Amino acid sequence: MTRVDPALADEAVRAEGPQAVVIGAGLGGLAAAMRLGAKGYRVTVVDKLDVPGGRGSAIWQDGHRFDLGPTIVTVPQIFRELWKTCGRDFDQDVNLVPMDPFYEIVFPDGERFKAQQNTDGMRAEVARLSPGDLAGYDKFLEDSEKRYWFGFEQLGRKPMHKWEDLIKVLHIFGMLRADKSVYAHAASRVQDERLRMALSFHPLFIGGDPFNVTSMYILVSYLEKEFGVHYAMGGVAAIAKAMAEVIEWQGGTLLMNTEVDEITVEKGKRSYKTTGVRLASGEEIKADVVVSNADAGFTYNTLLRNVRRWRWSDKKLEKSRWSMGLFVWYFGTKGTRDMWKDVGHHTVLNGPRYQGLVKDIFFHQDKLADDMSLYIHRPTVTDPSAAPEGDDTFYALSPVPNLHTDDPVDWAANGERYRQMVQDFMEEKLLPGLGDKVSTSMFYTPEDFRDRYLSPYGAGFSLEPRIFQSANFRPHNISEEVDGLYMVGAGTHPGAGLPSVITSAEVIGKVVPDATPAKAG
Repeated sequence: MTRVDPALADEAVRAEGPQAVVIGAGLGGLAAAMRLGAKGYRVTVVDKLDVPGGRGSAIWQDGHRFDLGPTIVTVPQIFRELWKTCGRDFDQDVNLVPMDPFYEIVFPDGERFKAQQNTDGMRAEVARLSPGDLAGYDKFLEDSEKRYWFGFEQLGRKPMHKWEDLIKVLHIFGMLRADKSVYAHAASRVQDERLRMALSFHPLFIGGDPFNVTSMYILVSYLEKEFGVHYAMGGVAAIAKAMAEVIEWQGGTLLMNTEVDEITVEKGKRSYKTTGVRLASGEEIKADVVVSNADAGFTYNTLLRNVRRWRWSDKKLEKSRWSMGLFVWYFGTKGTRDMWKDVGHHTVLNGPRYQGLVKDIFFHQDKLADDMSLYIHRPTVTDPSAAPEGDDTFYALSPVPNLHTDDPVDWAANGERYRQMVQDFMEEKLLPGLGDKVSTSMFYTPEDFRDRYLSPYGAGFSLEPRIFQSANFRPHNISEEVDGLYMVGAGTHPGAGLPSVITSAEVIGKVVPDATPAKAG
């Protein structure tokens, strides 16, 4: 039985109050709905998929559970704080398991690097690869901690929709050399190219080019060390399911298999104000507050297509830089649970190039490179329920170009060929005999991200987190275009990745006014 706060329970389940609609049941939308419910709104969540979670949902095929998107949970306290706001206990609803090691990086020369929470263990790994870089690594960790407290705790967890919010902290950006890239900062601290990769690749997990995004994102190294890396038993989809249950417990409603066609507005003397949403069926849902967890680009150029926009025009969005695309191969293997003992839950398998491959992905969007690097997820190491007994479930994720070009990759023609390339690469470098063990298979391409998740240009993580597409320069949590409209998710402040998506909803909780209970009679 889940423990609840009785004082909050009465408030959560009351039948009257102002209405809120949340577009999209991704993790950001669900978190926003929970916070609005805690503030006294009657919340309706609308999503085109059949299950909550968005990119964090899962599908089953031939007895295998495939976690479709995020697999790593960091900064677990933000989930615990979210649940507490709702009068619930996160650890009663979700079982988080710490990862040790976090993940293993496999380099082209066959050397491996185990990323872990224990600082002495990490220093030993650094010293094993490059003893002369140990002092530089220690300095890098100090740099990372400074950027965590500023970038995540100060900027990421508060609104950034006013210019004065940015102006107040510009000097800190300068002091922390936010103009340098993540890779440039790593390269200034360590000389070994393998360590430079290990300390700089993290922006790829949120759609950023490590050679161009701001060095503020080195904060991830401290974040992982301080709070650990976790896996939710049942996958991130289990967190989404638990969030949906909280929303329903609060008296909210989830409308799945339901698509929003437009955000409805009324024109005032000076600006537009939202009145609710119109569904693809033609039905309208009236609301005092609308929160969009749809991609910021999709929200503005499609859901607000009939609104004259001064900042996020179609032209502005078309000229923006979008994150790379993703090719994800989901597959199951038969009778392999006791095979490949050196392959753990999370593995990063590097191809022969780092900078050259990243450049091809972000700047040569009309072609596929002949080589690749992969993130490989093997959840059955930790959670046997993801596959039939004795079998394994995997996914292999390859960053690829998005569709933001005049001549994008034709995935209908290249999808299976690329999948075979992924299989061959893993079979040669990591999973010998893989081809004979695959028992079920499917893959997603940028075209699937465009069509399934309504992601502009098939981008995996919405707008790329360049310095001039971050903080105040990113779509605001309070819409600049329409009063009463708020934004959460990867495409808005503070950005992509589970921690940022959840804290985008925390910001919503700070800027949406409390509901005023309706008077009886």
